[in-house]
Amino acid sequence: MPGVKMAELALIDDIRAASRLMVRELGFMDATVAASDYPPSAVHTILEIGIRGPLTSGELGDFLRLEKSSVSRMVRKLIDCGELRETPDELDARIKLLSLTAKGRRTLEALHAFGRQQVRCALAALTEAEQRKVREGMMLYARALRESRVEDEVESVA
Repeated sequence: MPGVKMAELALIDDIRAASRLMVRELGFMDATVAASDYPPSAVHTILEIGIRGPLTSGELGDFLRLEKSSVSRMVRKLIDCGELRETPDELDARIKLLSLTAKGRRTLEALHAFGRQQVRCALAALTEAEQRKVREGMMLYARALRESRVEDEVESVA
């Protein structure tokens, strides 16, 4: 990378290595995640609809950064498995809202329990001060990644 100092390159490479390790440790390289029978995109779908409430497929795709065709296939599978339901919007019947079924809410609770236990075990190895540093650092890094992506998208449109 032209113009990048060795110290900056080392920092970048360390962050990249930590990111890869976190992805592996969280199980995202596996075919299914979070002690479920679902791939990462489906798990994130259940989590986000559970947290945010009903969403359209388009909103879900935008939020998860997935292509429309991928979202459509995944949503269809989750509906067929009984995790999601599709209902017409009250104001515009052409719009279909995705929400969790009773089974989906049970799956959501199991996903939360699994994730919380995974984080609880990891945090147990750290002091309270280190735990706060982890939270702050991850939140800052996630925000910076999102802001960088949004800036790139705006520049590519302009």
